[in-house]
Amino acid sequence: MIELAELQSRVARGLPGLLGIRITQMSDGELHAELPLRADLMAVNGYLHAGTVVSLADTAAGFGCVAHLPAGAESFTTIELKTNHIATAREGTVLCVARLVHGGRMTQVWDATVTHAESGKVIAHYRATQMILYPRG
Repeated sequence: MIELAELQSRVARGLPGLLGIRITQMSDGELHAELPLRADLMAVNGYLHAGTVVSLADTAAGFGCVAHLPAGAESFTTIELKTNHIATAREGTVLCVARLVHGGRMTQVWDATVTHAESGKVIAHYRATQMILYPRG
């Protein structure tokens, strides 16, 4: 399994890094991430943008997948995702816990729950199916 420090280094690159997402914890079948909220992560109505929530959950599930790739696999790609938005937030920090539901050789399924750290309220439930990629040869 890949080390937490390596995942933290990778998340700093690309969209997750631009958003400010941080991976905080990893264990067998689980990954935790967080995102401090700021004005540019909000929708025009002043509430947390749905895309921000999905990006946090997708990052947690995706890096969870990277950390749990089967032997011989080199990467993955998301082939399906769904999010149910339950609540919102305007300030504070949002947390995400992603859990491996199915860890097969060709696909993985990850569920994630996004919560508001300060209130404990669930903001969203997310599910993604990841296709495992192997080197061509």
